[in-house]
Amino acid sequence: MTMFKNNKERTNSKIDCFQVDEKKHYEDQCISNSLQDNLTFIKKTLGNSEDIVIRTFNVGTNESNKMSLVYIDGLVDRNLVDNAILKTIMVQIRSAELDLSILNSKNIFQLLEENSLSASSFVEITNYAMFFNLLFTGSTMMLIDGFTVCIAVDTKEWDRRTPDEPTTQTVVRGPKESFTETIRTNTALIRRRLKDPSLRIDTKRIGTRSMTDVAIAYIKGVADDDVVNEVHSRLDKIKIDGILEGGYIEELIQDTAWTLFPTIHNTERPDTACASLLEGRVLIMVDGTPFVLVVPAIFVQFFQSAEDYYQRADFGTFSRLLRYVAFVLTLLTPATYIAVTSFHHELLPPSLLISIAAQREGIPFPAFIEALLMELTFEILREAGLRMPRAVGSAMSIVGALVLGDAAVNAGIISPVMVIVVSITAISSLISPTYNMAIANRLLRFGFMLLGATFGLYGIGLGLIAFVSHLTSLRSFGVPYMSPLAPLNVSGLNDTFIRSNIWKMFKRPALIVNKLNIVRQQKPSSKRPTTSNDKNQDTD
Repeated sequence: MTMFKNNKERTNSKIDCFQVDEKKHYEDQCISNSLQDNLTFIKKTLGNSEDIVIRTFNVGTNESNKMSLVYIDGLVDRNLVDNAILKTIMVQIRSAELDLSILNSKNIFQLLEENSLSASSFVEITNYAMFFNLLFTGSTMMLIDGFTVCIAVDTKEWDRRTPDEPTTQTVVRGPKESFTETIRTNTALIRRRLKDPSLRIDTKRIGTRSMTDVAIAYIKGVADDDVVNEVHSRLDKIKIDGILEGGYIEELIQDTAWTLFPTIHNTERPDTACASLLEGRVLIMVDGTPFVLVVPAIFVQFFQSAEDYYQRADFGTFSRLLRYVAFVLTLLTPATYIAVTSFHHELLPPSLLISIAAQREGIPFPAFIEALLMELTFEILREAGLRMPRAVGSAMSIVGALVLGDAAVNAGIISPVMVIVVSITAISSLISPTYNMAIANRLLRFGFMLLGATFGLYGIGLGLIAFVSHLTSLRSFGVPYMSPLAPLNVSGLNDTFIRSNIWKMFKRPALIVNKLNIVRQQKPSSKRPTTSNDKNQDTD
């Protein structure tokens, strides 16, 4: 597919630096028929870790028949190990008076499957690559002396967080649960909302040492097959020691690294994730993080909130327009103030110009330095509020801003109008529903301030031209970043700047969804059904 060609070349050159030369010494090792040799190899590989539990005991009538259980304490359900494995094997096999030495590998596996093990899932393995893979995911490994096979019993159980209220994407009306750090809980939250047999969840492990579970979720027939294949292709090319958070995946598979704007959306809300699936997008869920990646992503998507669709259409439209206005205010307010007060005095009314000049009398810095100091101070306060304990973080941020602002004005370092400009900019930057788009806007603000201080409004105009040109050049998994604005798609504008009524949204996004399944709901019949009131009127 031609629209993915450049990205594949870039991805290959980027991933090469993550190639791991060291080869694990157990990858080609097969399980031995000597239990003692197997235990020696396991202890040598894992070291003297105290959380590795090895339990050896006799089974059957022959005292020479030994079996060992190997599991990691904290990753397994101890009650399940004791009752479903140890108790059943030690009691049933001994009571059956079986001599395991007369059985082969197939018979011993069938014996345990049909008569002894009461666990729900277990598998037979013959090599140590799969042995350690399953061991680290919470399985209990059963090694039997004289057999070259190992039986892995699914006994995983660890502490997990329950779905709580979202912390970064809150709503007034809507579901109050979020994803958790456990990938299986997250897939269940998706399945509970979308009871569709076409929902596919493909799982793979990424990271040579972390072996992190990564799930790709999409609706077969709704998502574009080319996008799904591209997601698999990019994930398969990742060669790295470990994946600790979805940000690793996001940075390794994005279309381009040379942009401040996020080309991959993320959400911690299951309802938003399900809405993305219904639009034909693909989810990437990473074990260990409550944030789910959504691809492909477009620019207007970062201004949409889940609450837009839970309130009336007019209120949702008003809220969305406010976000666009706040985005522009955050980006251009300081730069416009600097340009006007430095170069374009004629644009201000005389009374306002005299007031600003009087306030700036005695200020030792030009407008650009004054704005830069205030903006940097606010960014420091914002970061301090995020990193400090929650009990004092918000209070310290508010008090710090008030005290510093008032003190700076009284000391004659900052003019009062600059405090107003910075305050409007700061408040506008907080309205963004997505944190990564807000960060990009905050960083670009400093560039526009420099252009305004250097070339005035002409510099800001040139900056806006470069800004729009850069946005139109971006792609997210082959989809134009500025769609449906560029290229223009009139039907897609129903859910861009305004939130159209749901009963008017008949089609999914044209550039994202599978072209064979673009209809989201059927248009109502032109003939209005007869109601009881109509019948009464006809009778009259």
